[in-house]
Parts: sequence; C-alpha cells; structure tokens
Amino acid sequence: MSRQEAVDTATIAATARPIRGLVDDYAPLLERIAAARLVLIGEATHGTHDFYAERARITRMLIERLGFNAVAVEADWPDAYRVNRYVRGLSDDADGREALGGFARFPTWMWRNTDVLAFVEWLRARNDSVRDPARKVGFYGVDLYSLYASIDAVVRFLDRVDPAAARRARNHYACFDHFDRDSERYAYATAFGASKSCEDEVLAELLELQRRAPASVSSGEDGDERFQAVQNARLVKNAEEYYRTMFRGRVSSWNLRDRHMFDTLAALDAHLSKNGPVRIVVWAHNSHVGDARATDMGSIGEWTLGQLLRERYAASAVLIGFTTDRGTVIAASDWGGHAERKHVRAALPESYENLLHRSSDDRFLLDLRDDSAIDALKAPRLERAIGVVYLPESERTSHYFTATLTRQFDVVIHLDETTALEPLDPLKDAASTEIPEAYPTGL
Repeated sequence: MSRQEAVDTATIAATARPIRGLVDDYAPLLERIAAARLVLIGEATHGTHDFYAERARITRMLIERLGFNAVAVEADWPDAYRVNRYVRGLSDDADGREALGGFARFPTWMWRNTDVLAFVEWLRARNDSVRDPARKVGFYGVDLYSLYASIDAVVRFLDRVDPAAARRARNHYACFDHFDRDSERYAYATAFGASKSCEDEVLAELLELQRRAPASVSSGEDGDERFQAVQNARLVKNAEEYYRTMFRGRVSSWNLRDRHMFDTLAALDAHLSKNGPVRIVVWAHNSHVGDARATDMGSIGEWTLGQLLRERYAASAVLIGFTTDRGTVIAASDWGGHAERKHVRAALPESYENLLHRSSDDRFLLDLRDDSAIDALKAPRLERAIGVVYLPESERTSHYFTATLTRQFDVVIHLDETTALEPLDPLKDAASTEIPEAYPTGL
C-alpha cells in the first residue's frame, strides 16, 4: 500500500459511519435527505440479500419518519401494479407471495424473493392501519419490458369502461399478432427490415387513450385505474421503440430505457400530487441510480435515471449506491439460464470496493458530500456491477467500469461481505417468450 493509499484508507475509516443493526445507524442519512423529494437507493448486484434488506430498512424509515408515500422499482408496470393493489388492500391476492406472482419470467428472483416479500407484507400491514386511502403508500414499476402484458392491461381496462374503445385498441395492437407474443421476434423482424413496425399503431392508441378515456373515470380508485391504463399504453409505445432499436446499439436502447424510467416517475409524481405532496423512493441497480456523467457510460453518450433526476430536481434528488468486496450472489451464467448461487470474488486491487474494504472490513456509510471523503475518493477507479448474469471467470471485462464515486452518488453504503438472496422459487427459471428483464445489459 502506498503512502497516499494509507492516508486515504485512514481518512475513509475516520469519516465512515458504522452500520451495526442499531436504531440510529442511518440517523446521519435521514438528516442528509430530510428535504429530498426523491431518494434513489441502488444495489451493486441483482441478487444480494444484504442490499435488498438494507434498502428495505432505509425505505421503512423514510416512510415512517419522513412521510415518503410511494416506492418505485426497476420492474415492469403491470407486474408491480399487481403488488400495488395488494399493499393498498384492493386485490384478490391472498398474500404477498401470490401478489408477486406477476414476476413470472427470467429473472424471477429479482423481485420474487424473501426480502421483497417481507417488505411487501410490511407495507400491506402499514397501509391497513391507515384509514385515508390517499395516505396509503403505493408500489410501482418504472421499467419497459412488458410489451404484451401491458397490451393486455390496456384492453382489460377498456373492456370494462368503454367497449368500443377496447375494440379500437385491439385493432391497433393486432399489428403484433403474427409475432406470437414474442418480443424478441418483433425486435429482429423490425430491426432487419423483415416486417413493418407497429410504431404508428401504438402511438395512435396512446393518444386516443389520453384524449378519450371516460371523463367519469378521473378520481379515486377508478382514477388510479385510468392512470395505470395510460401508463401501460405509454409503456407499449416505448417498449415497441426499445425493441425496434435494440440492435442498433447499446447507447440508444439504454437511453430510451432510462428516459422511460424518468418519464414514468415524472408521470407518477404528477398523478400522486393531486392528493398532496409526493415523496418517492426508487429501487434500481447502481448503474441506473448513479450519475452517468461520472462513469465510462457518460463518455460514450449514455445517460442514467439518476443523472436525469439530478438535472430536473437538483438537490431534491439523492442518489445512494451500495458496494461489496466479496460474498455470494444469485445470478445466471447466461441469458434465460438457471438461477445459481455463486461466489463473488474479492474486489480487484485497483477498485473502489477494494479501497473501501481496506478502510474497514465491516459495514459503513459514507456521505460523499463530506470534504474529507471527497479528497480520499475523488480519483477515478474501477467499480463493479453485477446484473442478472455473473461471469466471475471474465470479471474484469464483464463487470468492471471506471467511475468517480464522489460525482456518481451522494452517499455510498459499503457492506464488506454479503450473502445471496433467497428466491421464492427453486433455483431454476423457465424459458420466457418475452425478452428478459434488464436485457441486453443485465442491469
């Protein structure tokens, strides 16, 4: 260890706030974000129990102590909206496990796991104790992979409130019929000129739904259902574009996806604001939560949800990242592959994770707005990102990128040794007819 690194690790150790499972562990964090409207809480993998558990713990504090009233996650709108109906006491699902049944395709473990289930049941119990429906905390998805599920949701809504509009929607969406509900087939066919796109049809349906949804369906539970129908129509429009452009390059598809997440949050904010002030917690991978301008991603033209929210909300959006040195994780070895419990290798010597490990082989929080922390962490280093696929044999090329941590996040939480989450289903995922979550990056 060089003299400078010794100084850096000592500075980090002196600045760090230990996390020991005590009530006041996150007191500095709550003070730091007391005035925030949006708090984004990341994860360094899509399969680590410790990240999910601590994220849920922080979120409960934000709801109970600071009045946050919505949780938005890196998941598809219709799957998460089923959970939303359950936690608000509006569904026929018998319990949280059943409510999570919408997350049925690869990677099922990302949301169907014991940590998410525990949070969902806590949120249901909390909401059951609240008499005013407007004060119940909702659960929403901001991702865009559910092309066909969202089509179904739009048509079901219109069947109930406007059968003639439902017939028009079926005509618009019939454009997708000959792809056998296979998003990947649509992506290939349109990208390489084998089929006309459905771009005009999905845009026409979105505009019609926005213009012509029944005026009587504007408030209360029916107002929420109308809103979710419009969100599903918007998702279909954006998902169609995402799949159509997916093979043109990573930058365009990544940007379209994170822009969709941003637009969904903005729409959710506007909708919920009708009932009073809104404060939203967002759960997503570090790669979406962090500011792309501080990473390799930004240098090639990619943006992230965290960057877009910083640009819109400035200091009212707080970005929290997680790191780990080693442990176990649930991940697959290839797209659509079986879920496996894998060992996470100790972080590379030139990485932030290794620097934080050498500073303290424990768990701690760092406020990256602290001048001392900035001095110790301002030099660019490697940072690790593990998505739904983990390839330890090619870890350096598959899972590391260069970042400047102090510009990427406002706060970082380091959990030195972590364990894999526990899926609700056996460690085996069935094949899917829709493109998997986090395709093609895994993040």
